[in-house]
Amino acid sequence: MQPQLKIAIAGCGIAGLASALLLSRQGHIVHLFDRFDTPQPVGSGLMLQPTGMAVLDRIGIAGDALARGAKIDGLLGLNEQGRIALRAFYADLGERDVYGVGIHRSSLFNLLYDAVKRAKIEISTGFDIEGLRRNSGTSRLVTEDGDESASFDLIVDATGLHSPLVKTGFAYLQFGALWANVEWPSAGNFNPRLLEQRYRSARQMVGMLPIGRREAAAPKEAAFFWSLPGTEYQKWRKAPLGDWKAEAVALWPEIEGVLGQINSHDQLTFARYAHRTTPCPAGDGIIHIGDAWHSASPQLGQGANMALLDAWALSRGLAEGRTVQEGLRLTTAWRKEHVQIYQVITALFTPLFQSKSNLPAAVRDHFTAPLSRYWPTKKIQSLLVGGLFGAPLQQLGLEIPDYSELSNAAKIISRASAEDQS
Repeated sequence: MQPQLKIAIAGCGIAGLASALLLSRQGHIVHLFDRFDTPQPVGSGLMLQPTGMAVLDRIGIAGDALARGAKIDGLLGLNEQGRIALRAFYADLGERDVYGVGIHRSSLFNLLYDAVKRAKIEISTGFDIEGLRRNSGTSRLVTEDGDESASFDLIVDATGLHSPLVKTGFAYLQFGALWANVEWPSAGNFNPRLLEQRYRSARQMVGMLPIGRREAAAPKEAAFFWSLPGTEYQKWRKAPLGDWKAEAVALWPEIEGVLGQINSHDQLTFARYAHRTTPCPAGDGIIHIGDAWHSASPQLGQGANMALLDAWALSRGLAEGRTVQEGLRLTTAWRKEHVQIYQVITALFTPLFQSKSNLPAAVRDHFTAPLSRYWPTKKIQSLLVGGLFGAPLQQLGLEIPDYSELSNAAKIISRASAEDQS
């Protein structure tokens, strides 16, 4: 067990907030830094897999997350001919009552941020980090203006893909995605417990992810998304919105009512993605976690979950390591294999659904999709989607939480929240 450390965490995203909570509970002095004047989430909806829920359960907010989110039984994607191109259901894991949780990013952020504030963890905002200075065994964060933080024993870099503390470059993937939050449609044959997608070859993809309610009295929502090559974004913005809507409706006719909620290009946010792995995630007095260490396309829905696993691994590594560096070595050793597995699989998997070539879609529709209907392929696919391939929980001393207990807790939380608002 480490003696009390002074730890600076750069970035108030999911990885940073979770790390702050876990490390503070171990008795360390934790200080969060964020470049925004007010910490805020960036993005729309996400999927909490059993891996992420296992960490949130240890933090103590898994029931709250379930109360705000939507239970997701699986992923179902159809090609333009109406045939199954992607099918992955949590029931195929062979675990009782296990499912994904679709949730708005702001809902998860607020749960973690509120817990950080209750723990009275210090936060410095408007601190635009440019680099760090290492001196006599301690480190200081430095801003673009030359301002310096106090000295810390350890810097945790949770600033994401564009981390100023990572010198390794990256290139964006060919495809990004347009995202928008929409009210769950009252009409249309949409399944409120499925992430549904439709594909035209691999050139176009449209999808709907149920993400629950941000407040007890608020309407249910969904995250709507449309894949788009990065080079075509400006062209899309300049074209009439109706032309794009017609293209989307031609691919998925039921989506017409959803698109009726979108009346401006500005209602959709364009997100870019990259596959990047920082070669040395831990150095002298610093460790990179979350997207600052490993980033990938969201095709398998692992980003937030990998960040939560990193945060848990770091807290456990510092608890078991005899020195800071040994704690960091344990952290990266426990996470390295799982990170590598998902970096490779995501890189192979993404072109099947996002590519300008017809070949990947043909492979998907004629080989991978038919195979996914049979054991053991469907079990492997469910493990991949659930983030459980490679047994990451066992490696970190975690286990899949009791979802029936979480569901009961979520019902109590939802009732209490509704009574408070009324």
